[in-house]
Amino acid sequence: MITSLLVANRGEIARRIFRTCRELGIATVAVYSDADAHAPHVREADLAVRLPGKASSETYLRGDLIVRAALDAGADAVHPGYGFLSENAGFAQAVLDAGLAWIGPPPAVIADMGSKTRAKKLMAAAGVPILSAVAPESATSADLPLLIKAASGGGGRGMRIVRDLGAVPEALAGARAEAAASFGSDEVFCEPYVERGRHVELQILADTHGTVWTLGERDCSLQRRHQKVIEEAPAPGLTDETRRALADAASSGAKAIGYVGAGTAEFLLAPDGRFYFLEMNTRLQVEHAVTEFVTGLDLVAWQLRIAEGRALPPEPPTPRGHAIEARLYAEDPARDWRPCTGTVRRFEIPSAPGIRVDSGVEAGTVVGVEYDPMLAKVIAWAETRDEAARLLAHSLAAARIHGLTTNRDLLARALTHPAFLAGEVHTAFLADHAVDLFAASTVSPLAPLAAALAEAASYTGPQPVAVPAGWRNLAAQPQVKRYLDGDGTEHEVRYRLTRDGLRADGLADVHLISSAPDSVVLDERGIRRTFRVATYDDASIHIDAPGMSVALSPVSRFPDTSAKPGPGSLLAPMPGTVARVAAAEGGVVSAGQPLLWLEAMKMEHLVAAPTDGVLAKVHVTAGQQVSVGAILAVVEPKEGPQS
Repeated sequence: MITSLLVANRGEIARRIFRTCRELGIATVAVYSDADAHAPHVREADLAVRLPGKASSETYLRGDLIVRAALDAGADAVHPGYGFLSENAGFAQAVLDAGLAWIGPPPAVIADMGSKTRAKKLMAAAGVPILSAVAPESATSADLPLLIKAASGGGGRGMRIVRDLGAVPEALAGARAEAAASFGSDEVFCEPYVERGRHVELQILADTHGTVWTLGERDCSLQRRHQKVIEEAPAPGLTDETRRALADAASSGAKAIGYVGAGTAEFLLAPDGRFYFLEMNTRLQVEHAVTEFVTGLDLVAWQLRIAEGRALPPEPPTPRGHAIEARLYAEDPARDWRPCTGTVRRFEIPSAPGIRVDSGVEAGTVVGVEYDPMLAKVIAWAETRDEAARLLAHSLAAARIHGLTTNRDLLARALTHPAFLAGEVHTAFLADHAVDLFAASTVSPLAPLAAALAEAASYTGPQPVAVPAGWRNLAAQPQVKRYLDGDGTEHEVRYRLTRDGLRADGLADVHLISSAPDSVVLDERGIRRTFRVATYDDASIHIDAPGMSVALSPVSRFPDTSAKPGPGSLLAPMPGTVARVAAAEGGVVSAGQPLLWLEAMKMEHLVAAPTDGVLAKVHVTAGQQVSVGAILAVVEPKEGPQS
């Protein structure tokens, strides 16, 4: 019997595992880096052990330190979660060698499946269909498009799509560099890229007594940068024949390699209905919650029971209903999915029957560059797919998330898009519907008005009938407030509060019902709407209302006289580490040409030349850490023809 469990992970998955441990009466041990010293998962564990340092390489990837932490804390088992060392055969063996229980498959299975090239050979031998590899040095135009993938690891890291043979060398170099940084191995391979394919996976549970369950399939096709953002179970639109064939392939593969515990067989489903094995994830998946919803199982509990030697019942439960999960990231979809850092000021997602939130953050959590930018997973279950999508979209739209830019609006738009509701999901979904999904949100003039009225009310306190500061008995000059939104657009508010009520310029049909520092109620053409307002110590103001969530900052009355970067300066869009510099100082560059890459939140981010010109100055070198706004390089634009 397991009595004390160390979770060799952080954030959302650590909290998720701790929740099951509490229900089973198992003591918990957390590990934490210096960056996570005040993280929620540390506080929720019974014991916590510090791993000195901030970088993953110094902390969560140090298997020796984690094994020592488990022994020192008196744990008798280790759960790896997902990511970090969860698919590291050497770590699994070290745990076992220390006399601890390992919550996962045998190390030999992890090693076999840890290399995608080795895994494909084993699956092919078991009769599971695979895509044949393509040697990049001998690839021809007939092989295009190509997909270059890291042989170890996943999550979209070390992956490149190539549509031009001339781009193969650069793509190989980039994939190898990213794979080495993420997984410690620069091995990559190439295979045909299937356009508009679907990513369908099968959840597996296998015990030590020979029973293998397949628990239905999940569709994980909605992806950005080859990383999943929306997952669902069951996969929409599959025939019964395809479902059975996928389940048989997953079961056959698991039995052939002697799988034990929870795992996932991932497949690529082509538009013609054929499917191909991609990889086997020898761990719990991020999206395991949708399977838990439709089966009623606690997969973490079953992982622990299997590690204790318990046998699975002969048959798995029959799935019921539909579940959809959305991954909430601190990132800006409109700016090439740029990850965002900062402090989570508020984190509130409404609870409702059928809604589950697995989160690694709370109000006050600092999101840095060291780790993945996922804040939470929001999961909805309902009897039908349409109902689940509606419930999830409503929950996301009603959330109050302040302090960071997130992908929340894009997720809600995707869930309500007609093509999604019709089940037309594939890996190019976000690109195909970019016009709808990435449309810029228009800031309603009511939002800055509500901000101004809430600010005024803070000077006088709440009023039964609002009479904020600035009220005058006679008509006079209007109160004027100016705010900037997240795109840098200025919004000016001009209003008067008279004996006849609110008079706002350009908003003749808007009437003030009440105001307080945290709430303003406005009536527009007979429709009453409540605006919830939150103001923070950095002067940012967040306004939430039905169908609206806006972050504003007041425009200073005094101009900023601080020095501005010179023309042509390329600024760091985020804090991070310079991974590579691709161009030489003094060289001629063209618009869009890669100049350097920043590594942040476990991904590489390209910084390209904004225009044709000369790379006049490079201010950074590979390996250098930079802060947001730091000058990386200067491109002097190419001069036009002389008159």
